[in-house]
Amino acid sequence: MDAIAQYFKFAERGTNLTTEIRAGLTTFMVMAYIIFVNPGILTAGFGDADPAFSFAALAAATALIAGIMTIAMGVIGNYPFALAAGLGINGIVAFTLIGKGLTPAGAMGVIVLEGLVITVLVAVGLREAIMNAVPLALKRAIGVGIGLFILFIGFANGGLIKAGSGTLVTIAFPSTPGQFVFLIGLIITVALYVLKIRAALIISILLTTLVALVPPVLGMAAVTTLPTAESFSLAPDFSTLGKFDIAAVWNLGLLTAVLTIFAIMLTDFFDTMGTVTGVAEEAGLTREDGSVPNIARVLGVDSVAAWVGGLAGTSSNTTYIESAAGVAEGGRTGFASVVTGVLFLLAIFLSPIAGIVPGVATAPALVLVGYLMFTIIRDIPVGEIEDGIPALLTMILMPLTYDITVGIGAGFIAWALIKLVRGKMSEIHPLMWIVTAAFVVYFLQDWLLTFGASTPAA
Repeated sequence: MDAIAQYFKFAERGTNLTTEIRAGLTTFMVMAYIIFVNPGILTAGFGDADPAFSFAALAAATALIAGIMTIAMGVIGNYPFALAAGLGINGIVAFTLIGKGLTPAGAMGVIVLEGLVITVLVAVGLREAIMNAVPLALKRAIGVGIGLFILFIGFANGGLIKAGSGTLVTIAFPSTPGQFVFLIGLIITVALYVLKIRAALIISILLTTLVALVPPVLGMAAVTTLPTAESFSLAPDFSTLGKFDIAAVWNLGLLTAVLTIFAIMLTDFFDTMGTVTGVAEEAGLTREDGSVPNIARVLGVDSVAAWVGGLAGTSSNTTYIESAAGVAEGGRTGFASVVTGVLFLLAIFLSPIAGIVPGVATAPALVLVGYLMFTIIRDIPVGEIEDGIPALLTMILMPLTYDITVGIGAGFIAWALIKLVRGKMSEIHPLMWIVTAAFVVYFLQDWLLTFGASTPAA
């Protein structure tokens, strides 16, 4: 145990083995949904195009790659960050790329290529350099925006927010067992945290899961059920491994292929930047200027995870904002990630157990984590217009668009524009000019793609 403590620097970061195990378990519990959600999204888009991409095979591969890459993050990066198939990117793979005429294997080829591009950027130091060039106020705004995003996801998963009629979103007044389970869980979570109960988040998830088992007993619709013996599998299906086709990517046409890879790469690039910066800030692991020590290792693992996800047929794997749940439980080192990763590997065979915990049981924890990350706003000089407007756009657009990259892009463009208008070009780092231009291209991608729509490859 002493060797583990020394390797992961428990004493230096003010943590211990028990805390790290608890944090790793908490992160897994709020992330376990991806084992079922990722294959659900991919199979919805793929249909029967390729029998190898079955729900069971995708679920097994999702857990496998999440487990391997999260352990790698813990051992190599030594940060409490967990990785899994990225939400949003998997939707692009399942619907946008398939809609462009690619096969499932061809869509995974796109992911392999964009992952390799990001890996090259990490290898030459450009990804880290860009992160270091971002102003401190924007880094903190990214953390706050992610917090609001997590909080929004929590309320949405809890069933209290829905698409409105005449409004983009509206409240869904509680009427179903799932909504009441969420509300009870939220009360439990806040009460435990306010009382400063150790392991508040994991206890709240477990207690809320028990509450979720009650409705069927009362004759109401089930929120979750206990697994049957038949639902366990000792022979996982790994038929998606190696199912990618890079050559098929160029059937899109050169311009379409390049812009598609660029757009996904930019999403992958800045989603990770936002997540790592925000979660590390919440953990108190950043320097005074907001930079993250030894970030190159973290970015290296994350970039490899992108193309490894493509190789395995699960879509790009990326660092998850839900890692903040483990940080809220005290996780400060990579050992928490090792615990999360091992649990993902066990879930390949024991996924029904993970399936007991419904989304409404983990949603209250996300709401509390969102609040904790939101408190970073106290350190942002919002009264200074050069920082305030970009920070506002960054913070508010993440939850409103369900897209971290959109929030970051809007904030970057606004920051550079205001500096330019005020005649402060010298304060804009050259890399910020490059990134801002890249975001302009990103936001104009649909318009630019119209130029390549009529020129498919032969």
